[in-house]
Amino acid sequence: MNPENPTIIDRYPTSLRLLHWVRAVLVVGLLWAGWHMTGMNDEVASKFELYYPWHKSFGVLAFLLVLTQIAVRSRTPNIPQPLQTLERYEQVLSRLTQRAMYALLVIVPLMGYSMSSTFTMSDGVFFFGVNLPELLPKNDDWFVVFQWLHKTLAYTLLVLIVLHIAGALKHRFYDKDPRNNVLRRML
Repeated sequence: MNPENPTIIDRYPTSLRLLHWVRAVLVVGLLWAGWHMTGMNDEVASKFELYYPWHKSFGVLAFLLVLTQIAVRSRTPNIPQPLQTLERYEQVLSRLTQRAMYALLVIVPLMGYSMSSTFTMSDGVFFFGVNLPELLPKNDDWFVVFQWLHKTLAYTLLVLIVLHIAGALKHRFYDKDPRNNVLRRML
């Protein structure tokens, strides 16, 4: 609650803040691991024995976390409203960036799952030792499409994450109006 106006909610509930930060660390780790492992030589055993299985497991976990976050958010009535002190373009950009990030946080793992499912040489998708069912038929032509989508959308998500962080830091350290500090909502 805002001490100046108790009817204004100025922080997200603890559950949403915790989900946000755990997911953020997970997604940044997945982006780094994806970039790192795809750059490795295929002769390096850890690429397929360590990186790919763990990337898949943590990717499924990130997918489940974002679905949980969306469900919790949709059932939480007291969340902060967009700041009216921000410029109109900043409000619109913030809303669009947030919605696009949520969409990509769902779509990117689905493309990764589809990629693993359709690749004829894939062992499947493991979730910390549990082999998940493959719902798509093996088809290397579709694998190429899903691979391109997974990579392209992951880089798009990375750009949006950088924009999200830059916006939060700009409002925290650069804006003259201290009410624009949106970072405090997630701390």
